[in-house]
Amino acid sequence: MRERGIITCTLTLQVSKNQTVHVVLSMPSMTDEVNIREVHMSQPHAEEETSSSAEESPALCALLHSRMHHSSPLARAVLCAQVCKVYRFQTEDDRWLLVQEQMSETLLSFSLPKQLLRMLMSQFTNIRQEVEKLCDLSPHWDGLRCDVISHCSYLIGSYKEALEKLHTLSALSCFKSSGSKWDEHLQFVPTNLHAQRMEVTCQDSTGVWYHVITFGAPADHYQAFKHGGLRRLLAKHADHMHSCVCYSQEESSRAQAVLASVAQLQPLLFGLAEELLSVSLEHSAPRLQRAADDLARQTEKFVHALKDELVRSSLGDIQHKRCHDKDGGLHDASPDDQQHDEEWDRVWANVTNSLSCIIVMVDRLHGQQDGNPNDCGVFTNNSVCALLYTYDLVRPPGYWQEQLLPLVITLRDCVREAVQRAQAAMTFVVLQAAASATVVHGTANLTLRRHAVFSQALSATTCGFLLRLYDGLGDSKFLQQLHAVGILVQFEGLLSTYGDEVGMLEDMMVGVADLGGVTFSLTEAKTEQPEDLQPTLRGTLGSIVVNVPLPTSAFMTLPGELRAGCLIPIHPVLFNIGINQQQTVAERFGNNSLQERLNQQSCEQLKVYCNTLRDHLPDFAGVQSLWDMLASLSRSVEAQRRKNVEVLWLAASVCRQVSGVRLTSCKSAKDRTAMSVTLEQCMLLRDKHALSQHHFCTALDQMRRCHLSWGQMLGCYAKSGPTLFGLESGEKPSDQQKSNFPRCFAPKGRAAGWRTFRKTWEAGSLPSAASSSLPSQNFTDLHMAAMDTRHPMLLFCFVHNIE
Repeated sequence: MRERGIITCTLTLQVSKNQTVHVVLSMPSMTDEVNIREVHMSQPHAEEETSSSAEESPALCALLHSRMHHSSPLARAVLCAQVCKVYRFQTEDDRWLLVQEQMSETLLSFSLPKQLLRMLMSQFTNIRQEVEKLCDLSPHWDGLRCDVISHCSYLIGSYKEALEKLHTLSALSCFKSSGSKWDEHLQFVPTNLHAQRMEVTCQDSTGVWYHVITFGAPADHYQAFKHGGLRRLLAKHADHMHSCVCYSQEESSRAQAVLASVAQLQPLLFGLAEELLSVSLEHSAPRLQRAADDLARQTEKFVHALKDELVRSSLGDIQHKRCHDKDGGLHDASPDDQQHDEEWDRVWANVTNSLSCIIVMVDRLHGQQDGNPNDCGVFTNNSVCALLYTYDLVRPPGYWQEQLLPLVITLRDCVREAVQRAQAAMTFVVLQAAASATVVHGTANLTLRRHAVFSQALSATTCGFLLRLYDGLGDSKFLQQLHAVGILVQFEGLLSTYGDEVGMLEDMMVGVADLGGVTFSLTEAKTEQPEDLQPTLRGTLGSIVVNVPLPTSAFMTLPGELRAGCLIPIHPVLFNIGINQQQTVAERFGNNSLQERLNQQSCEQLKVYCNTLRDHLPDFAGVQSLWDMLASLSRSVEAQRRKNVEVLWLAASVCRQVSGVRLTSCKSAKDRTAMSVTLEQCMLLRDKHALSQHHFCTALDQMRRCHLSWGQMLGCYAKSGPTLFGLESGEKPSDQQKSNFPRCFAPKGRAAGWRTFRKTWEAGSLPSAASSSLPSQNFTDLHMAAMDTRHPMLLFCFVHNIE
């Protein structure tokens, strides 16, 4: 419950079999203050013996207060509106596990999208200004320039409007509910972004944290999915992308530098040439020599600017482009590259030769050289040498100027030709770089969609990385892994391949792939105030760097490479398995190839990362178990069974083994996502902390009845709450709806369903992180149903037990 910025929650701790402790906490949102207001005991069965209660309450209060009051300043800078719940479960060896769940919103939901919008506005403003400076273009290139300017103007206006709206909304909240995912101005904000954290404490050990970020699949719901998602829409513009010569932002900057140098040096050269002719009328040998030396220095700078390899390559690209457009894309009609290289070498060499002629003539005029044609070996043009030799040695008034004038005219002509070619080449680079960043990728709305999806994925990924980093600051091997190979970011998708969710999956695929151009950089924070510990963005789209400030005490413990600014790359992978009844329709009557190709590609990417990790860190712990899990994952992906959720669990296990970041998504991060998180948490308790068989079903039941994400969902639904099979309360599902689920989990009532679950557990059919064998069909059905919130056996406890 939230009132006047105060979050009130009830912590339930089972002290004995029939005794439960309820602790009511009041927590101001976005602060670290926690007050325990009330502690009371409940005894469901008064006739049974219970443990002492009044004596244990102060100790319980002290324990909870010590765990929640001293929260990390790093976590406070990122997380807000935290809600928690505490459980106690029994292990196989009759010991006790204290499990604390925390669900938190994050300030990054709005802060990072706002920074990204400002960055995009600046980037497209610069592109528009660069293109507007171009002049004297042919009609074809001028039309392309107008398209780029119009494209940039539309995007800048849209980004400005969205940024103003986010400024207003971020002052009121740091959370976007699923009911707002169709809002035009909230496209850049992730939906239902939460940090789900679980701390497990044994009696003789410190707490172990497990993190998973949950958020709605990054997709543009405002533009909807009538024509598919980003993957399909971008494929329609693939021909335009291939026909365009793509240049990077760095190359565009180099081209602008060459244009600026040429624009500055050309009038300077012409001015010095005029000065040389004026001085020649004075017949002053020293002044004439100084004027010639100045002209030589500036000409050398001019030639050096033209020798940039970008000028040579872009001239060839221009010819290729002309032939491509003329012949309809037939590349065999392109001219010989060697011929173009020789032509450009001739142009700038003529400038050098013309200057050499002037220098030789100046030397002759003041007696330093005799003008023998045998000494003209520097000339490649024999006619020029002959011209010099035939000049009369008699020097009437104006003779020096008459001798220099034809050579100066030749120099001017050579400079003009070089400038004309260089300006055309560099203008082509700037224009093509601008086009490749804008109109080549499709319409402005398509670009806007891609940036919105990327923004959602970036915010969630940054939140997950920060929590993983904060948890691993004391782990030297983890820090070494960061600067050696980077961080693995594993997305778990629960989207079906039917209907609109196909478009969502296509959006998500592109958004996750675009994260490959993002890197993290660790910096030293100015202070430990929350505002100074917020991550910031720098760079440009395609090479974004997320600066992560750390307190001085933490920053000084980092390896030298990370302190020196070593960039930490991201290795994103996405595994998706549809689990609802829409996926049943897709597998029986539709096409599931998109999901199959995606999982195969992600499996290969995961192997590449693990191979790199092995090469750089051969002593990495758990290498053998890691390769066993990778082999199991590969077999499971290749099996291509229906609703093969073992793929998700094995991928998550590999991610945790290599200290990666875990993110889970469905359409809105409510039903399916919450069921996945609770199942994963219970399986972690079983595999890592020996949760007993008897308590596994109880733990899963309790987490799904009272799990914090259920409380999250109640605030996110447009209606009063989730419903069974999408029906209103009291309605019964039809036989056809029941048939979409495994027969053993058809709606039979809560008790029968849980008895089936226990029998399957006792038979050892539930998945194990270390298991390399393929599961039985019963396990697949069980695991899928356990993750599917619309299965009545698993949902009754939630729908009918909401307090």
